Amino acid sequence: MIRTGQDADIPALMKIEQELFSSPWPESEFLYEFHENPFSTFYIYEKDGVIAGFADLWITYEQAQIANIGVAKKYQGLGYGNALLKYCVNQGIRNECENLTLEVRVSNDRAIQVYEKNGFITVNKRKKYYEDGEDAYLMVKPLGGLEYDNDTGA
Repeated sequence: MIRTGQDADIPALMKIEQELFSSPWPESEFLYEFHENPFSTFYIYEKDGVIAGFADLWITYEQAQIANIGVAKKYQGLGYGNALLKYCVNQGIRNECENLTLEVRVSNDRAIQVYEKNGFITVNKRKKYYEDGEDAYLMVKPLGGLEYDNDTGA
């Protein structure tokens, strides 16, 4: 089940973040996204009452951006990341966004494959994007002209 995030989710999100990323977001970043960033919405993938993954989606007028996305290692390979990604795509379409963008480490082959499978294309490389100096690919999925089907959710 995918639902909108709430403050009580932050400790679980931080745990996933620390498990997955070499430069995890601190609690202050999550609090900023939940309370101060007017463009941010967290979506939570919950399985049997446990938070398995999340996505932080920014809708900024006609643009959408995935600021952060992750699935706990225990739940990887089960399609939850793909479901979150598709949910974000559909939110972008519902909000009449032209594109959905994200950045991904150039070394993250598994994520890149998921993004490409979902219609994202690499459009640029951001040099030394991450704190450890690794580059990121800027990937984009065009959404303009697509219509959201209220009956099917696609």
